[in-house]
Amino acid sequence: MDFPVTFHIFGKTILAHPVFETLGIFIGMRFYFYLKRKSKEKVSFNTSAAVLIGATAGALFGSKLIGNLENPYKLFEHFDFKTFWTNNTIVGGLAFGLIGVELAKKVVGHKESTGDLIVFPLMLAMIIGRIGCFLTGVHEETYGLPTDFIFGMHLGDSYLRHPVALYEIAFLVVLWIVLKIIQRKGKYPSGFVFQLFMLSYFTFRLLLDFIKPRLELIGNLGTIQLVCIGVIIYYIFKIRKTKTVISH
Repeated sequence: MDFPVTFHIFGKTILAHPVFETLGIFIGMRFYFYLKRKSKEKVSFNTSAAVLIGATAGALFGSKLIGNLENPYKLFEHFDFKTFWTNNTIVGGLAFGLIGVELAKKVVGHKESTGDLIVFPLMLAMIIGRIGCFLTGVHEETYGLPTDFIFGMHLGDSYLRHPVALYEIAFLVVLWIVLKIIQRKGKYPSGFVFQLFMLSYFTFRLLLDFIKPRLELIGNLGTIQLVCIGVIIYYIFKIRKTKTVISH
């Protein structure tokens, strides 16, 4: 396979990453609306609209903010709007999407969790998007460090590299199975599956980024890892609080 994989659409050559990213968002949203129609938990239109707007606005802002803060020196010394707009990271999108949802729920006065329904559509979108990351190779910053590990692959340069996009796909597939088993037991309150997803994914990303190129800001931690630590601490307390409620 030659990297990057490209597609010819309407006379233009387009990298696989934006194609699969768009496809992932579309299929993920369709899956979400399908699950929403089947769900026994009915949420008012105002609440649904507020949550969707909050999640979208927060994710859009956060993905670009954290994506650009991966290299803050480059951002502030040579600011370029086109570069700023094209830099994204799912870690920032998830973290700030969560903030957007919580703020939106406060505005409409909704106190119940709304996260469980989005977990599997979100994971599906991420899996599809990561296929695009893998097919783009080293031509976007979604590749791993050079390695002599058994899974090392040529991704478009002269080095064998960790195929971190494939690692993430494998992790998400396993996590999907585990969360489905937990969900089917049905003994946990609404929102618990989403909490487990966030804690698991951000823990995985904290570790995964040690084998990805990064600018070390504090110790040997990059921006994405610092965000991951903040989210992990938040969800450890959330899950402990949930378990306390269950035990009582």
